[in-house]
Amino acid sequence: MAQKPNSSRKRRRPEENPRKKKRVVYKFKEDDVVDYKDVALLRKFMSDRGKIRSRRVTGLTPKRQREVAMAIKNAREMALLPYTQTRS
Repeated sequence: MAQKPNSSRKRRRPEENPRKKKRVVYKFKEDDVVDYKDVALLRKFMSDRGKIRSRRVTGLTPKRQREVAMAIKNAREMALLPYTQTRS
């Protein structure tokens, strides 16, 4: 049975995957400052294992993502946040 060339096939728009998680977008005002001492805020940008969540997941702008990443790293140095969580 011969197949038709790919150009004759109609491409369908992919339907939204119901299992796909929606992205959580954190809103910051322009004058808000991300501070390493605000541990409650910084934990929102970390996974349960202690990793920094990516921009794709958090929905931050590139500038804000860099600020959050640096604040998390500073908080880790000051022992306010753990580097990793223990596996059990």
